[in-house]
Amino acid sequence: MRTVTLRSGTAVPALGQGTWHMGDDPSRRTEEIDALRTGIDLGMTLLDTAEMYGDGAAEELVGEAVRGRREEVFLVSKVLPHHADRHGTARACHASLRRLGTDHVDLYLLHWRGGVPLEETVEALEDLVREGSVGAWGVSNLDVEDLDELAALRGGPVPETDQVLYNLTRRGPEYDLLPRCRELGVPLMAYSPVEQGRLLGHAALREVADAHGATPAQVALAWVLRHDDVLAIPKAGSRAHVEENRAALELTLTGEDLAALDAAFPPPSRKHPLEIL
Repeated sequence: MRTVTLRSGTAVPALGQGTWHMGDDPSRRTEEIDALRTGIDLGMTLLDTAEMYGDGAAEELVGEAVRGRREEVFLVSKVLPHHADRHGTARACHASLRRLGTDHVDLYLLHWRGGVPLEETVEALEDLVREGSVGAWGVSNLDVEDLDELAALRGGPVPETDQVLYNLTRRGPEYDLLPRCRELGVPLMAYSPVEQGRLLGHAALREVADAHGATPAQVALAWVLRHDDVLAIPKAGSRAHVEENRAALELTLTGEDLAALDAAFPPPSRKHPLEIL
């Protein structure tokens, strides 16, 4: 498994597993747990979840999937912005830990920016690191201006990662966010790397996929993973889907492939506000 190095020096799988919308349907629970465990077996040991997903149902699902295997996985969860004050962050984190069935998460993210000052949220996150409930902290859906505001705080705190929407149809981060993260040594964590499946019928994507004997989803993932400092967390609710995603790591796109995809999905030529799903 190829890895990406977080700001602290921790190496994590370049391809992890997302859980947005998992745990919502009780009839799929067994299949979804099997999918997560299959991913762990294949080296996709970074599991991303959040208190928001199904009001905690996804965290409970992840907790069941990793039971007896906690030491094998790198757990990521997130605090909602309206919980992200000094005391609310701790309450939310401890509730997530109970649902996950663990005494710590490896990485805890601010899910997006709300009305709580960033400085207060950072203080709360660092409290959790000191007490051992959180291994490290990061952010999600923060743009360049937000990262610069963080860097201007006392001590210049820098997050481990910034989890953002990034795929072939959402290339805005390439204009300024990805370069700024590189300056800070902060890798991007790409959520919805296949746009929740919406881009998979595009003719250009299918043409590249056919040339490699691959699927459009594998090409879309390989495109995101072409960067050494970007990791992806696609959601897969079945064993077959997980295996398909894992095979994307074996796919190397050529310069001709990348040019064709650039023509179909042009890179940004100006600043775009950070998009959120």
